[in-house]
Amino acid sequence: MFLVVGLGNPGREHEHNRHNVGFVVADALQRALRWPDFKQKFSGLWTRGELEGAPVALLKPQTYMNLSGDSVQSAAAFLKVAPADIVVVHDELDLPWQDVRIKVGGGHAGNNGIRSIIQRLGTPDFVRVRVGIGKAPAGFRGDGADWVLSNFDAIERAELAGIVDRAIDAVRRVVRDGREAAMNVVNTKK
Repeated sequence: MFLVVGLGNPGREHEHNRHNVGFVVADALQRALRWPDFKQKFSGLWTRGELEGAPVALLKPQTYMNLSGDSVQSAAAFLKVAPADIVVVHDELDLPWQDVRIKVGGGHAGNNGIRSIIQRLGTPDFVRVRVGIGKAPAGFRGDGADWVLSNFDAIERAELAGIVDRAIDAVRRVVRDGREAAMNVVNTKK
């Protein structure tokens, strides 16, 4: 079984934030696969079904980003999912807008959700589907935290569906083909 986790912050005020792109991908995946509605469990919202012939649980932690690991660790323990079979979809400041990349292991790059998951799992050895939100443009008032908590603008919202599709494709490839094969395809510049 795989555990696919979309990171974000709960609440309507965060719904359209750049930091919530993991939730956006999780919601789109659930709709595309026509899986059952999300239910509350594991300090989050979760559902499950089949993806590429494998059983998959889909989780949106409701703990706020900096405590995401509490929800992920609880779900992984209950479902008996090894860290290597956890796929976390999250926003990435260090990737340009619209880039989607797969990474296995490594540091948290300042993402508090990833930091929390590493701490709670006791290992960084899980798959990350990194969705590029880019750095704040010149003239943006605020720091990195303000940028990730700001909403997508109208142009970005129009481009978001294509990015979400690429992130879903990345998740599908990890489940179907394995981590390394998926990275070889997704991380290759077109």
